[in-house]
Amino acid sequence: MSLGPGLRYLPAVASLKLDIEACTGCGTCVEVCPHAVFDISDRKASIKDLDACMECGACSRNCPARALAVSAGVGCAQAIFNSMLTGGPPDCGCGSDQGSSCCS
Repeated sequence: MSLGPGLRYLPAVASLKLDIEACTGCGTCVEVCPHAVFDISDRKASIKDLDACMECGACSRNCPARALAVSAGVGCAQAIFNSMLTGGPPDCGCGSDQGSSCCS
């Protein structure tokens, strides 16, 4: 159900975490992720494109092994709207001068 490669939300802010030890390699994450964030190899999932994660939570809600965790909905939608209005990169304006962000 992938929407295709190249889709991005905000760089380096996704809260997605994978417990590789708990993963059974069932492939459910690959099936439910709309942005093709995951890959399966050697009977284990891996995060192949963290910046494509939109934190929808489908993977963590559907993982039978509970190997995935994500703070669903913590991403900053305002950044996307600002980007569309200004034509610039996504920026919600909540980061500090040091480049940290409250969006993470």
